[in-house]
Amino acid sequence: MAEQVRAIRTRRTILTAAARVFEVHGYQAATIAQILKEAGTTKGALYFHFVSKEDLAQAVLAEQDHSIQVPHRVSKVQEIVDIVMLHAHRLQTDPIVRTAVRLTMDQQSEGLDRSGPFLRWVEVGVPLLEEAQARGELLPHAMPSETAAVIVGSFAGIQSMSQAICEYRDLVTRVSAMLRHVLPSAVAPSILASLDLAESRGARVYEEAVQASLEQQEQAARTQEALDTVG
Repeated sequence: MAEQVRAIRTRRTILTAAARVFEVHGYQAATIAQILKEAGTTKGALYFHFVSKEDLAQAVLAEQDHSIQVPHRVSKVQEIVDIVMLHAHRLQTDPIVRTAVRLTMDQQSEGLDRSGPFLRWVEVGVPLLEEAQARGELLPHAMPSETAAVIVGSFAGIQSMSQAICEYRDLVTRVSAMLRHVLPSAVAPSILASLDLAESRGARVYEEAVQASLEQQEQAARTQEALDTVG
């Protein structure tokens, strides 16, 4: 168990170091030597977890995925809003997520497949929009796959604009405005009126999700302890 914990921590240290190097130098210019220096670890430790610079970059890219679970909502459209606002909050507060998004948008990253995050976020949105459609939350003409792609693409443009202008300081404001403009084209008016699109929504959802995760971990630990006692 102790070795497993150390391995997890080492992997996280290397990943964080890689994110910092990619953020400063960009993917093309970044080197394994720079990442090793930033991480303060050995080449053997790095290659135990990652086979190449591209593998490292793909692991950083994956950090922007929907790894923090938004609690289920009665309104599936609100759940989508919460996912978007949570991602905006994480982009402002988590350096690894911020680097992951920059790698995704970096057209100079030759040899790096940047399509994954876009496709995975669409995959997250489509089933939620299909459920929203089944519940009557969408307008009759709305197509879940098309709407999901528009939301993901709009977010990509908005975050890129915010990064260029002020290093994401106004991101939640811009994302809230984006949702106010995009959602009316696909969402039923009665649902629109009930949505919480406040700029503070992402931070509140983050706190709720982290608390739920901690409670799940505590419950799992209690269950394991009970099993060990019985055994």
